[in-house]
Amino acid sequence: MSKAKQGDNVKVHYTGRLKDGTVFDSSEGREPLGFQVGAGQMIKGFDAAVDGMEKGQKVTAEIPAAEAYGEVNPELYFDVPKANLPEDLKPEVGQQLAMSQPDGQQVPVKVKEVKEDVVIIDANHDLAGKDLVFDIELVEIA
Repeated sequence: MSKAKQGDNVKVHYTGRLKDGTVFDSSEGREPLGFQVGAGQMIKGFDAAVDGMEKGQKVTAEIPAAEAYGEVNPELYFDVPKANLPEDLKPEVGQQLAMSQPDGQQVPVKVKEVKEDVVIIDANHDLAGKDLVFDIELVEIA
């Protein structure tokens, strides 16, 4: 039976959860996820887990933060003066916002801390710094 390898287009069903069992994403009830193995479309650890799988095979992959969304990077915390925020915005810790980059692209961020005159914004991915567990089933190798 053939095995998935670098460059193959594959489809997988998956459930992603944190180490405590909290599910953060799943393909259950949806079409399987398609991607090209080794093309950088997936987090490094997920890609590595699928590489070498056979069609129909199921695996559980424990992926450390470094091979997932990386460690929390303090350089991705930004002080934003409240005067620069929309007047009607009442920032709260944990609130999801979008920040515009110079090229116009929107980046999801969240409020880390609210001070008197400044809001500290966190541009790290929500799953940064977290070890992840994925249950993966390879359903197709194209």
